[in-house]
Amino acid sequence: MSTTPDQQDTRTTENTTENTTEKGWHVDDRCMNCNIARAYAPGMIAFAEGGRYGGLSQVIRQPETEGDEEKMYLAAHACPTRSVRPPTGALSPDSDPYPRALDDEGVVHLCGHASPRTYGATSYLLRRPDGTAMMIDTPRWRPALARRYEERAGKVTDVLITHLDHVAHAREYADAFQARLWVHEGDLHALPDADHVIRGTEPVEIGPGVVAHPFPGHTAGSTLFIADDTFCFTGDAFFWSHSQQTLEVAHSVVYDSIRTLADSVARGAEELTFEWVLPGHGDFHRLPADEMRERMRGLARRAAAYPAEPIDYGAVRY
Repeated sequence: MSTTPDQQDTRTTENTTENTTEKGWHVDDRCMNCNIARAYAPGMIAFAEGGRYGGLSQVIRQPETEGDEEKMYLAAHACPTRSVRPPTGALSPDSDPYPRALDDEGVVHLCGHASPRTYGATSYLLRRPDGTAMMIDTPRWRPALARRYEERAGKVTDVLITHLDHVAHAREYADAFQARLWVHEGDLHALPDADHVIRGTEPVEIGPGVVAHPFPGHTAGSTLFIADDTFCFTGDAFFWSHSQQTLEVAHSVVYDSIRTLADSVARGAEELTFEWVLPGHGDFHRLPADEMRERMRGLARRAAAYPAEPIDYGAVRY
């Protein structure tokens, strides 16, 4: 019987066998191969040779510039198992860059501090014009992180869950923020105490400029959240593939139906407008809206040809 990432990712940061004689930045053997460090420090952190699910990432190049160093700290403080280690072996709290603005206008911030219980999923803060913010999926739970996010991004009014694999810390953050907690009815069994349930297949307005778009396929309740026709938070529905340099779906990790997912992509290609793809796993990327639409159409054509297949995390084309 296949298990979900949340069921599989019960490993903790205990029992490390880090080699303290290793020089420079390195990845220790707690790595769960979740891809977040490779996405945040491209060209410096990559697959270990033959790397697949359950394998390791590795540092393939040491940072050479201040910008490189910043990316390594982004990766280190995002890593769910704290496997990305600086030359000293220890991460200083002062080196924590999160929350970190992603776009030039500072509308979207990366939360960092990914959780093993969401298989290292990226979570985001979406700042709104009235000074409030929304959280899309959640990082590891720490009360101090909740305070830090609100201090820097604004009062969080809503916690938006894209699908069942990312519910692990939703209730804690929603309660800490006194925020509304949202999930689609298709995944309600994973978050039965949600405050607001998105039903059916029609778009639902979460707040001014923020719309939930049901997008079944990866799971029955997968939902995109699109802000200002610019930012598209996709969960695990689709992502930007660094290796393919285009949009892709994790066709080897589908819990509902690859056919349903292909239909969702085809519909979204015609109905949705956005520039940024902001996934839970895989790379984030920005293109002009017209070009992003064409990439969605191309993905729809490819996805329609993908067969149903057994769950295989190692086959995802990040």
